[in-house]
Amino acid sequence: MNFYRVKQFYWAINSRINKKDLHFLHAHLDENELGLFNRLSIQEQKHCINVAYDVEKVCKMKNADKKLLIKAALLHDIGKTYKKLNVIDKSILVMVDSITKGSIKKFSNVDKVNVYYNHGKIGKDILKSYNYEEKLLYLIENHHNDKITGNVELDILRICDEKN
Repeated sequence: MNFYRVKQFYWAINSRINKKDLHFLHAHLDENELGLFNRLSIQEQKHCINVAYDVEKVCKMKNADKKLLIKAALLHDIGKTYKKLNVIDKSILVMVDSITKGSIKKFSNVDKVNVYYNHGKIGKDILKSYNYEEKLLYLIENHHNDKITGNVELDILRICDEKN
């Protein structure tokens, strides 16, 4: 787990959006969605793009709604636009969460802690005002909810998110 976190940190500080990524984004998001997506930090954008690439690969093997899942992957962290977490903020929160075994969650009245733990719900609330279908909102809200099992689309999104 610790090596994985080091690798995530490295990916974050070296994140770049390339032409292939831009083409992929324009193929799957409309102008309003691109506007929302571009409010994410470059690191979060690249993470979401990588999750979407993996979702696309997995959907070829599974019976899942590929179009819905790619859009969910690209927008799943949109709640992080509420209060941006830079790489250092996120690293500190990850370490403190690990050390306290999650008890830092009780400090969700602090904006950065709230976004770290509740960005799925915040993202759902942001996207709800754009009249997205309930299935997409459900995926975004619950992409970190391990208590929900047996939902193929949610399982794919969750696995691809954790991998990236």
